[in-house]
Amino acid sequence: MSTAQIGVYGLGTMGSALALNMAEHGFDVAVTNRETEWIAPFMAEAGDLAAKLHPHDELEAFVQGLTTPRVILFMIPSGKPMDMMIDAVTPLLEPGDTIIDGGNANFHDTRRRAAALAERDLHFVGMGVSGGEAGARHGPSMMVGGTSHSWAQLGPILRAIAATFEGDPCVDHLGPDGAGHFVKTVHNGIEYAEMQVIAEIYGLLRNGAAWTPQEIGQMFSEWDRGPLKSYLIEITGKALQYDDPKTGHPMVDVIKDAAGQKGTGRWTVVEAVRLGQSANLIEAAVGARSWSSEKDTRQVAEAILGGARGGIALGSGTMADAFTAARILGYAQGFRLLEAAADEYDWPLDYARIAEIWRAGCIIRSAMLDDISAAFRGDLPAGQLILSEHFAQRLAACIPALREVVAAAVTGGHAVPALGAALSWYDTMRQGFGTANIIQAQRDFFGHHGFERLGEEGKHHGPWWE
Repeated sequence: MSTAQIGVYGLGTMGSALALNMAEHGFDVAVTNRETEWIAPFMAEAGDLAAKLHPHDELEAFVQGLTTPRVILFMIPSGKPMDMMIDAVTPLLEPGDTIIDGGNANFHDTRRRAAALAERDLHFVGMGVSGGEAGARHGPSMMVGGTSHSWAQLGPILRAIAATFEGDPCVDHLGPDGAGHFVKTVHNGIEYAEMQVIAEIYGLLRNGAAWTPQEIGQMFSEWDRGPLKSYLIEITGKALQYDDPKTGHPMVDVIKDAAGQKGTGRWTVVEAVRLGQSANLIEAAVGARSWSSEKDTRQVAEAILGGARGGIALGSGTMADAFTAARILGYAQGFRLLEAAADEYDWPLDYARIAEIWRAGCIIRSAMLDDISAAFRGDLPAGQLILSEHFAQRLAACIPALREVVAAAVTGGHAVPALGAALSWYDTMRQGFGTANIIQAQRDFFGHHGFERLGEEGKHHGPWWE
């Protein structure tokens, strides 16, 4: 008998957490996994929630155990595994059924899959899920792309299990095909940028000002009690105050300084360039992670070239203002990418609503998102977040500190790729007359490319061609 309202395929960390979240909110959930030996332990660990979970060893039985039209959430690796899974499950489905990819998929794949399945009257949803294991279990932020038909089926379930901010569920239908996955990609790009900025501030205080990890952690914890409150600030403050049980040293001091990445940051950079944008804070963060992996090379280079030697005499207040400026600029670049993609793919993205669904559950949640939402709902000159009255005033107050921090870092030889990129972008955008005119002259000189003249239409060439 068909009893389950939704199926979850994939009982890894995120899939099992989401299945339990749905069951806890009263939904009947069919579950299965490629490695069927995972199913029994999952059911045993579910405890009382097992009554709402319906396990299946076979894919066909799993599909037949769902009410129609069916809704199936796949929490499996992106790329080829998802394509193979679609090939396996579609012969078992009927018109009107919905397949959901809840992984960090490339939105181009999502658009391709949605178009292919639409020819069979099947619906494909690309759903970005943020918040990690704890968020998936107790309330994630979710960004949904797909048809109105699929959202009508899926929406009530997702609104029930999502994180909430003052009673508002942090989930919404953002547009068709790849809209949800693209918004999640940009979310992750902003996440990369903010993590790198935090790391640079930590590095300046640790290596330039000789603060202890405990002292830096206390500073971040203090920030988290004010306008800079955010999840990343919160966990950074906590992490820096832990000691290593094995050595007694600060935990952060025994962690290898080589950061990993799973691809979404790179996708953000690639799409920014492809859309004619430059999210240089995110580019800097992606680059810094790549450089961090070259630890052996960096150690050899330090012996030959010398490391940073200059002291940094800057306090918490200056660092807080510099961080505020960088955070504003990072968010602003992310929303510029969303706007460019909305124009390119004809997506009806609601930027204020996106800011709202990021206010709880997700990794980049912060107190600033309320102000961002309000800015998008108000008067926004040239459609630019940094030109809203609120953020223009905050930047005016905080940019001097960012200049001071970047100047001190550069003088002392400390690497601040993201902080430096933030300042460079701000200074570029406030110049009404820039320097690209000489680049256009060069291009015309060597390639006869032509240029626009101020106040005149058409293509022109310089006198060097006469």
